[in-house]
Amino acid sequence: MKERARKIATSNGNEWRLADVPETSSLTTLRAAAAHCTACPLYKNATQTVFGEGRKGAALMLLGEQPGDREDLSGKPFVGPAGNILNRALEEAGIDRNAVYVTNAVKHFKWEARGKRRIHQKPSSRDLAACRPWLEAELRVVRPGVLVCLGATAAQAIFGSGFRVTRERGKLLRSQLAPRVVATVHPSSLLRQPDEESRRREYALFVEDLRVALDASRAE
Repeated sequence: MKERARKIATSNGNEWRLADVPETSSLTTLRAAAAHCTACPLYKNATQTVFGEGRKGAALMLLGEQPGDREDLSGKPFVGPAGNILNRALEEAGIDRNAVYVTNAVKHFKWEARGKRRIHQKPSSRDLAACRPWLEAELRVVRPGVLVCLGATAAQAIFGSGFRVTRERGKLLRSQLAPRVVATVHPSSLLRQPDEESRRREYALFVEDLRVALDASRAE
């Protein structure tokens, strides 16, 4: 009965179920357990689990969608091109990346082959649901003052599929998972802007959203 309750879906021989997360207050223990997670089919094609990085008690937790190609190979979150933009924006906003906790809603890289390249695929609702126990555990252990959702997938993992970053970005919000939440765009969206003027404008807005989160974390 317990096993059936943990199952989310089956399709084409694959199974999605809630991740089996240990009861612990140790990030090290959580990371070690996540390394062996097989709750969704994504582990089959990923190099490794990419767990969160940072310390307990961090004032800010940054939540992205999923690891990309570079992250999958290195085992660390936000170390690719989007991570470089994030690092620069954090510095301009006055935030020390070493002082924040950085993670993703989904811990394995979902991709499709295109020639010799591995191309990002958006996680499904089943992928997010299977991985949600890891996110809940990270929030419980880290207890950040403010959770920053980077992009629509991260925000919808917290607020549900009806949430729209375009309507709510930069606002101080509340959720059942975190008392203070700020939603903004994913830094990878800045790489896709059509021209330099758009990139500068959107980057400035992104930095401003991060400053909102920083100010909220200081106002505790």
